[in-house]
Amino acid sequence: MSLISQWVDYTLEATGMDAVDALRAFFLLAAATTFSISIPTSLRSRFLAYGPRSTSASTSTSSAPPSAQNFSTESKGFLDYLATLQVPHSYFTHFYVVSVLSSVFWVAQLLSRGAVFQAIASRVSEDHQRHSMSLTQLVICCVLLAVQGSRRLWECFIFAKSSSSQMGFAHWFLGLGFYLAAGIAIWIEGSGTLLTKKLTIAHLQMTNAPSLRTFFFIPLFLVASGLQHDSHHYLFSLKKYTLPEHPMFRGVVCPHYGAECIVYLSLALLAAPQGEWVNKTMLSCLVFVAVNLGLTARNTKRWYAQKFGKDSVQDWWLMIPYLY
Repeated sequence: MSLISQWVDYTLEATGMDAVDALRAFFLLAAATTFSISIPTSLRSRFLAYGPRSTSASTSTSSAPPSAQNFSTESKGFLDYLATLQVPHSYFTHFYVVSVLSSVFWVAQLLSRGAVFQAIASRVSEDHQRHSMSLTQLVICCVLLAVQGSRRLWECFIFAKSSSSQMGFAHWFLGLGFYLAAGIAIWIEGSGTLLTKKLTIAHLQMTNAPSLRTFFFIPLFLVASGLQHDSHHYLFSLKKYTLPEHPMFRGVVCPHYGAECIVYLSLALLAAPQGEWVNKTMLSCLVFVAVNLGLTARNTKRWYAQKFGKDSVQDWWLMIPYLY
């Protein structure tokens, strides 16, 4: 216990933040870093593009005029070296293995008031503890996040196709960090309640009438989850990479990305502490998801334009019709 506490204390002291603010900062900093990398073509093509998109991106970079590649030879050599640090694209499965294991771990910690929970929850400021989620909210949100991770893990297995595609090591490492952080983010704004009231198995029995918030946002979560699953199933059914013709893809490049953003939006609203309209930690989590998927959707649209012609997707939305 003392070793864990010391590590948490050292980390938070170095940042000058409490646990909640440090978690929010992680998501926002990760989003800002990813967005910054997307601006220079030389960085975007090396570190953000993966799978089939990486081929076209690297080709366009190598064929760009010298004025667009104004890095020194040493800088380009170093960037090229970093770009070679890759892992198989199939490692995406690791994200959801971590997500599911994280959900199981934190449920066990919350029920037992374990050492890791105590080390983090006791480092939440009194201000954040005063505005806390209820036990009902905590149970609902933790279950829904576990459902999301479990469904995506299941899809990784049943929709798996053999591929030689790669993704950057940094992308993989950041993804693992995101899902570990999301497992904490889903409950940390309920730490004030958890420190004063013991969560038990009995709280898993939902006997209370649903609030207006749960009545609206749980169905929203389920609909978005279903739409994402249908999108993944359709993409898996394609014999080869072709321009999608499914109704959900009509005029939208990546509707499954938009659905995932709605999943995290519904969690951010469901997990709003007392007196708040949104859970700011989960909202920060959503910012990272939206930035990461938005940039990937933009690369996908660029790839479609190169492969099927610019006019084929010129007027298409990236993720959500009439919004983005």
